[in-house]
Amino acid sequence: MNRKIVIIGGGFGGMNLAKRLAGVKGIEVMLVDRNNYNFFPPLIYQVASAFIEPSNISYPFRKMFQGKGNIRFYQAEFLHVEAEEHRIHTDRGVLSYDYLVFAQGTQTNYFGLTTISEKALPLKNIEDALKIRNTILNRMEQACKTRDPEERRKLLTFVIAGGGPTGVELSGMLSEMNRHIRKKDYPELTDDPMHIYLVDAAPTLLGTMSRKSQEETLASLAKLGVKIRLSSAVKDFKEEVVYLSDGSEITAGTLIWVSGVMANEAKGLPASAVVKNRRLAVDEFNRVKETTDIFAIGDICYQDTDKPYPNGHPQVAQVAIQQGILLAKNLTNKVNGAPLRPFRYVDKGSMAIISKYKAVAELPVGFFKGIPAWWMWLLIHILPIAGFRNKLKLVSSWLWNYISNDPTLRLIIPSGDTRKGSPDRL
Repeated sequence: MNRKIVIIGGGFGGMNLAKRLAGVKGIEVMLVDRNNYNFFPPLIYQVASAFIEPSNISYPFRKMFQGKGNIRFYQAEFLHVEAEEHRIHTDRGVLSYDYLVFAQGTQTNYFGLTTISEKALPLKNIEDALKIRNTILNRMEQACKTRDPEERRKLLTFVIAGGGPTGVELSGMLSEMNRHIRKKDYPELTDDPMHIYLVDAAPTLLGTMSRKSQEETLASLAKLGVKIRLSSAVKDFKEEVVYLSDGSEITAGTLIWVSGVMANEAKGLPASAVVKNRRLAVDEFNRVKETTDIFAIGDICYQDTDKPYPNGHPQVAQVAIQQGILLAKNLTNKVNGAPLRPFRYVDKGSMAIISKYKAVAELPVGFFKGIPAWWMWLLIHILPIAGFRNKLKLVSSWLWNYISNDPTLRLIIPSGDTRKGSPDRL
């Protein structure tokens, strides 16, 4: 009798788990996701800045699973699990399982700041990216039409809360837009630059990277004209004013919030298995504590059994990928009665792009910056994208946009208000 494995979430962890279980005898896989496509989060900021199309970093699950007879896709949003009955409830039906894997990642964390959750723009999924793109382009159009200099400055002021990789990368792309696109597309704004603020409560940008990377990033963004405010958190956003914890204020039409994440809720599990920021405590085999047949991988899980990481692994793509690959082997072993292998994370380094031809890379072989790091970043981020056609489209459009300094993707296409609410990877 085949064992049925249900995977909730088709991100890095869920996809690698599903692909490694393809063709395995005795196993049937059902992947559940609220979207009918997989997308590549590290490049989502380039969709938000109108540099690449969503289709370049997205791929339909059903296309991906063609020819993989033991894998099925089920589009639905997870609601809760009944562990004793071995079944999950979704908004589109009930599914039974032999083994359940939570891999639905994280959602935006507003740290209880209600006004910000209502008015700021998050960046966690394709819908968020399109809303940011539309907002930026609409602000530019509005600025062209007003004759009030204060109103124009407000419309052209963008505050990005969060100095991690996403905040750094997005502020760098907006600065490139200010330098290369504004005067060409918006001649009315020739003498009115965009004002880009990058704000973080920490004393440095890219807090998880080395001092070399932090200093290079700070200097590069400052040279591009980004106004950086460190050691100061965004506390409120009302009446188009951003209030900071140091008492200062920034008048701005747009606040983009990339300051923190929390795990998507996994309702129905024992309360003792849910720890800080709703992450799920797991053992060395990624099995959720106080359960027998439920596992968790990627950003949603908290594993303190890996000795170099006593406070859990960083919430980065490589952790999810490696956990997905190993869990596929362990579930196969479990079905066949073989022993399980504990997870040990292999750190392959950290990278962040700053702007055109500027990046930082910390790899096992050394530290890189500038053009060499930019090319490394480009190659490493293209390889995991699903579909050869997607890779080809991305490289060709990317290189042309960089050479021409004039991408043709600045379309205002309403995508609906996705700010309130929904988890990004269910």
